[in-house]
Amino acid sequence: MAQRVLMLNKCFSTSPSAMSAIKHVTVIGGGLMGSGIAQVAAQSGHQVTLVEINEGALKKAKSSIETNLKRVAKKIHKDSPEEAEKFVTNALSKLKTTMNVMEPIQNTDLIIEAVVENINVKHKLFSSIDPIAPQHTIFASNTSSLFIQDIASVTKRKDRFGGLHFFNPVPVMKLLEVIRTPETSDETCEKMMTWGKAIGKTTITCKDTPGFVVNKLLGPYLREALKMFERGDATVQDIDTAMKLGAGYPMGPFELLDYIGLDTHKLVADGWRKKFPTDPLFKPSEILENLVAEGKLGVKSGEGFYKYDKTSKV
Repeated sequence: MAQRVLMLNKCFSTSPSAMSAIKHVTVIGGGLMGSGIAQVAAQSGHQVTLVEINEGALKKAKSSIETNLKRVAKKIHKDSPEEAEKFVTNALSKLKTTMNVMEPIQNTDLIIEAVVENINVKHKLFSSIDPIAPQHTIFASNTSSLFIQDIASVTKRKDRFGGLHFFNPVPVMKLLEVIRTPETSDETCEKMMTWGKAIGKTTITCKDTPGFVVNKLLGPYLREALKMFERGDATVQDIDTAMKLGAGYPMGPFELLDYIGLDTHKLVADGWRKKFPTDPLFKPSEILENLVAEGKLGVKSGEGFYKYDKTSKV
């Protein structure tokens, strides 16, 4: 048993001759996470193709990436505008965009899926690209709530399938959780770890468990904050202040919920509730349900537990 746990949680180095470097990356999904992943891969020198379903989404993603690259360049080359401009130009030269997923996957080393947290959507995607992608290509999901093993079940490359869980905003957050299933090979896991370090992330490994490390711990914390507010134990503002000043957290739980997106948190909690229907931890939060129904999703909509148009509190 001890040996099995070790196998699930560690990646073992293989010989250099067996390790071909990941050079080309295909990112499927150009939202906040997907565009962030594409950005950090491109600025670290990898060839990247970003895939989206329509031209509008691609333009939005590319505009966001260019804006963020300029921000990064200013910090890195604050005393040299020429070098900053060169940094942006070089990174953008590594990035391609397309609406045709079948085109880039025929010649890529790593495919990262960053689409909606819906197992059926992910199954449809991976089952369609599995026969087309090269034999050596690694498949990875950026899911934060679903089992990697469940997503990989529709493919014939379960040994070359793992999880690469990034954190928002991807260009800023240093952590990358590398997830391996019982079927993920040592070589695949090691390649994902090596690639994660090559794009500037601190990588950790985790077995295929709901929420992995961070969200497994963060989920109950956020749910308890919601319960405290619903019971009338304390206000949103006081709970946030308590955790920032009393526990040293950079954000309070409600600020974090707004930043993540209330709809995103609800989607994750709903998914976990389906998996663990009797666990009281995942009982629906009335206030969360109401805010999402009203379209108050947090920072991205301008209002959630706080208002963001004039930074005034709800």
